[in-house]
Amino acid sequence: MKIIVTGSTGMVGEGVLLECLESAEVEKVLSVSRKPTQHTHPKLEQLLVPDFRKLDGLDEKLTGYDACFYCAGISSAGMNEADYTVITYDTALAFATKLAQLNPNMVLTHISGAHTDGSEKGRVMWARVKGRAENALMKLPFKGVYNFRPGLMTPKPGQVHVKKLFRAALVLTPVFKLFFPALTLAQVGQAMLKCVKSGAPKQVLEVPDIAALVAA
Repeated sequence: MKIIVTGSTGMVGEGVLLECLESAEVEKVLSVSRKPTQHTHPKLEQLLVPDFRKLDGLDEKLTGYDACFYCAGISSAGMNEADYTVITYDTALAFATKLAQLNPNMVLTHISGAHTDGSEKGRVMWARVKGRAENALMKLPFKGVYNFRPGLMTPKPGQVHVKKLFRAALVLTPVFKLFFPALTLAQVGQAMLKCVKSGAPKQVLEVPDIAALVAA
């Protein structure tokens, strides 16, 4: 498989990137991000794109891939709805639309979030915006589109893009798992690869669905 991974300088994207690089079934990984990742690997190529909405002249570099694992994103903390929409909805949709034009047989898996509002009508701003993004992406003409809604995720060994506060909180992970459904980023990456190889039972995957896909 040849895979595009976005957001590889964030914790989720980096974990998925490392899982892809470790997989014997993955031939090539293109990391598309605004900043360079700190990893090197014979399978890995990097493409720096300051604005995912502006992709003129990049068709050749973005063509010939089997899947895109869209892990780019940002916390909504301190953001208004308009600014959060530009990053979470406009940017994701622009990038995915270009990929669908160039790679019609591609599978797209998109990191959304637990408690995303697929009705787009709820009171929680970030959940509405993510719901809009999910719904719009599922309408694009890909071979398959899967929205992942993970909750608590723990990083893979070797990750460098983990915030200090989160790294310190990892000691409490066994406690958090008693109250919140949790996944490892290895599981998230493996489930994404499963979606490319054999699909998934549904397009919106909650934590139990992601775990079941890996275990199948």
